[in-house]
Amino acid sequence: MTLHAIVPGAVASGIEATIDEFVALRRDLHRHPELAFQETRTSALVAEKLNAWGYQVTTGLAGTSVIGTLKRGGGVKRLGLRADMDALPITEATGLPYASAHTGAMHACGHDGHTAILLAAARYLAEAGRFSGTLNLIFQPAEEIGAGARKLISEGLFERFPCDAVFGLHNWPGVPTGQFGFVEGPAMASVDQALITIIGKGGHGASPHETVDPVVASAFFITALQSIVSRSIDPLETAVVSVGSIHGGTASNVIPDSVELKLTIRSFSAAVREQLQRRIPALAQAQAESFGARAEVKYRLGFPALVNRGEETAFARKVAIEAFGAAKVEEQFRPRTASEDFAFMLEARPGSYLFVGNGDSAALHSPNYDFNDAILAPAATYWARLAQAYLT
Repeated sequence: MTLHAIVPGAVASGIEATIDEFVALRRDLHRHPELAFQETRTSALVAEKLNAWGYQVTTGLAGTSVIGTLKRGGGVKRLGLRADMDALPITEATGLPYASAHTGAMHACGHDGHTAILLAAARYLAEAGRFSGTLNLIFQPAEEIGAGARKLISEGLFERFPCDAVFGLHNWPGVPTGQFGFVEGPAMASVDQALITIIGKGGHGASPHETVDPVVASAFFITALQSIVSRSIDPLETAVVSVGSIHGGTASNVIPDSVELKLTIRSFSAAVREQLQRRIPALAQAQAESFGARAEVKYRLGFPALVNRGEETAFARKVAIEAFGAAKVEEQFRPRTASEDFAFMLEARPGSYLFVGNGDSAALHSPNYDFNDAILAPAATYWARLAQAYLT
């Protein structure tokens, strides 16, 4: 399949004419990844492009963001389209000619592609777009650490650049190339973290009766932790509790004083999120005490579930069907338990977040992941079609 074969329609023709430029741009961004709040090269490139196309460009919010504004006609509606720009602290293993030039930094989530998609749409809308109203293109830093959207909003994003609705998208591996997915209501999970330290009394491994073993207490806690989802949460709800890190001790014959566990906690509803926040610390303390140990719990709220509003989601789905046909739209796309800080924008403004299939690729956050350039043109076409449909 060629890069252009899956792109239909008149708008697509204009985007196809310049798509090779944006494939090259995407690969340049991939070769030069920048971590959260360090996206200086990326933001400078974005600002340069938008300036050249006639956008009013604002930089400096949240450090490295770029906001491009384009006003046409006398329309009063205001639309926001968002792309994320930051990379992950991962060392790339793809071996591609345009692989990351920076050890320990990689575009392993496709934000290079998201940026290129929105830029391709931006050029078309500036040069040939037909709309009446205000278009705000939001290039956001620091999505991967869940801080960029929140910082932008706290620094006055929607006061300075009012939006009646805001939309975002994400590529998704394992979904057919160029297939669009829409979810009404909760689409991605909230994410919280817990750091739990089980504190006992260390000693010689040959004399466990003289110790309070935090390793055993931790093992029982991890096992008991599984009962929260299976026995405390409504089976019709979704919750994920995973222990991703456990550290304790330095030698096989020494029982340590403490064991540290790091948890990720995800859910789709505020009620379940609050329930998990109560149950996990309570269970940690009870399990530790049953072994004569104690638990210290640091529970950190991350960001909320991403909830798509019905009206905007129905509109976004309709645009995709009209642009690409029903066969290219998966209307009942399943929610994902991954998380997205676009959730903060959807708390602040109506909108929707959609998915675009990346084909048979490595998983997101894998050192072998690569964004599929074949979806640049259809996704950019979609943004252009949506902007023109909304700003009528």
